[in-house]
Amino acid sequence: ITSPVAFDMLPLKLHPFSQSTPTGLDCVGWKRRISAPVITDGALDKTALTDDAGSEEDLYEEFRSAGHRYGHPGGGGEQLAINELISDGSVVYAEALWDHVTMDDQELGFKAGDVIEVMDATNKEWWWGRILDSEGWFPASFVRLRVNQDEPMEDYPLKVEGGKEDDSRRFGMGQTTKDQMRTNVINEIISTERDYIKHLKDICEGYIKQCRKRADMFTEEQLKIIFGNIEDIYRCQKKFVKALEKKFNKDHPHLSEVGSCFLEYQTEFQIYSEYCNNHPNACMELSRLTKVNKYVYFFEACRLLQKMIDISLDGFLLTPVQKICKYPLQLAELLKYTNPQHRDFKDVEAALNAMKNVARLINERKRRLENIDKIAQWQSSIEDWEGEDVLVRSSELIYSGELAKISHPQAKSQQRMFFLFDHQLVCCKKDLLRRDILYYKSRINMDDMEILDVEDGKDKDFNISVKNAFKLHCRDTEEVHLFCAKKPEQKQRWLKAFENERRQVQLDQETGFSITEVQKKQAMLNASKQHHAGKPKAVTRPYYDFLMRQKHPTLPTTLPQQQVFMLAEPKRKPSNFWQNISRLTPFRK
Repeated sequence: ITSPVAFDMLPLKLHPFSQSTPTGLDCVGWKRRISAPVITDGALDKTALTDDAGSEEDLYEEFRSAGHRYGHPGGGGEQLAINELISDGSVVYAEALWDHVTMDDQELGFKAGDVIEVMDATNKEWWWGRILDSEGWFPASFVRLRVNQDEPMEDYPLKVEGGKEDDSRRFGMGQTTKDQMRTNVINEIISTERDYIKHLKDICEGYIKQCRKRADMFTEEQLKIIFGNIEDIYRCQKKFVKALEKKFNKDHPHLSEVGSCFLEYQTEFQIYSEYCNNHPNACMELSRLTKVNKYVYFFEACRLLQKMIDISLDGFLLTPVQKICKYPLQLAELLKYTNPQHRDFKDVEAALNAMKNVARLINERKRRLENIDKIAQWQSSIEDWEGEDVLVRSSELIYSGELAKISHPQAKSQQRMFFLFDHQLVCCKKDLLRRDILYYKSRINMDDMEILDVEDGKDKDFNISVKNAFKLHCRDTEEVHLFCAKKPEQKQRWLKAFENERRQVQLDQETGFSITEVQKKQAMLNASKQHHAGKPKAVTRPYYDFLMRQKHPTLPTTLPQQQVFMLAEPKRKPSNFWQNISRLTPFRK
């Protein structure tokens, strides 16, 4: 869903011949239900809101019958503009954001970064395009239109013999092609920011303000779920756009120095993390409310009164999620057309890295919040659990595996399963008959421990010969725990995991990451409901898949763009191959 005229956001698309339910990925793989403002047939609920001006249904019908100019079908202003350009004979280019791998002869395959000539955009979901001699359909959500449609296909500035730049191609009064391209990007940044501010204002005044007047329909808690902290984002963006306009050179836009603005506000942009984390909850709440006619009419009346384009509320609420991940794309484009000698070059370069880090932090926090539900489900599968919940102190599973634990005073060796979370190491015992069932045995506070590498041979503390061993030593009580792995590489993985655990704790302290008590309690409550619903109390296959997917959250300094910005990447339809095979299997474990 996108605001087609104002924001140039990435739409969420479906194949025109697909019968599947429209879904999309907002960020970090967040699945979202896309709903359209379809009004159900039949009479309006008698409890619908009314006032002196009449019901929302009357207002809605009045606007529809009048052919209101903001109600263009599907909100396809941008799409119409593309088709007009194509029909006029103009060449329209789009740049691939992700790889499109296909085995269909009628589809066009490409890699991220490829430039595609758009030849037909009449269908909103799939466009027809060409790369060199190949033509075919491709998903519109995999590409974005070039900011600079006049940019030549080849890299530039053009080179002439001797390696010097060819400045013969100029625009206007001595302005080089590269300066003109930078002007285009600067103008796009400024114009989209102004439009975004209006968009936020419309949501705050057109929806939130009206909802607060109807206490009989909405509680404050509901409004917090639906709109999150979008009012805080609105206040932040108003200050940001003022800072941008101060740096904007109206006479010579290519000389504008906007990089410092992004650097100044990089910390404040972290408020988007709360909004992005809440967004799935907002979609679920809206989905629940829009099953009732009076809410559908109310939201549509709000949109029409505020003269907003024809997009449902959940589409409008997606825009901030898209916006924060569009900044790095715009800055990357700006850096591309900024000469290294430009006064803004270093700031734009630093701003690009800063905004990538902001998007990365939002993605990482979202992943961590999703993990707490899985951790709660894991704990509910453990038999004989004692003490506080794992989520009281931890929110990330760092590593897990089987080790031999050697205890004083008899130096007895016991095989145990260990789960290393941030701040604690949990010890469990496998059931003798059903090896997929675990029993809680103990836990170790990692904040008080130091890790000691033990050489192969006789250990003086335990007076036994050990191999592939390491110790955990408590600084306060001088207590020592001895562990042995089966193989040297397993020992090294554990030592690395302990380093990662300390690094994770430090990173959380630096970034201020924390999980609220409400989120912890809700995760444990959901896990408890699932358990009481009749699920076997055993470590199921999805749990092992969860373990295998765990990776240390300290991300590399350089990430492919498609990994950092997963905001609007379409959800691919999963293969049913293994599911079909499993149904044919006569015996199961």
